[in-house]
Amino acid sequence: MKIFGIGTDIIKTSRIKKILSNKLIINKIFHIKEIQRCKKTYKIHNCFAKRFAAKEAFSKALGTGISRGIKFNEIVILNKKNGKPYVKLLNNTKMIVKKLLKKKKYKISLSISDESNYAVAFVTISI
Repeated sequence: MKIFGIGTDIIKTSRIKKILSNKLIINKIFHIKEIQRCKKTYKIHNCFAKRFAAKEAFSKALGTGISRGIKFNEIVILNKKNGKPYVKLLNNTKMIVKKLLKKKKYKISLSISDESNYAVAFVTISI
């Protein structure tokens, strides 16, 4: 496999903290599974901030940004049982990505981290 694209993003967690009270914005950005997971964590805004940064990093690795039908809430950041984060694509976004990559097989690698004031994400897409 060769690297199709890489993307990185950093966000100040206070930006996410400000929007957490707006359910319309939260539902537009995050999938219900992400919302449920983050609501169970001690630092809710850090959990959401990491996922937001991952979505941005993914869109940069793809080379489109959030446009052309790519939707934030269709880029879902989940965790395996061992805690490793991964990207799951849904619906229209999944179809657009397959079309852009022109491959049936691709791999998305994700690393996310946070400190009290910042969250960061790094994504590679391999084809």
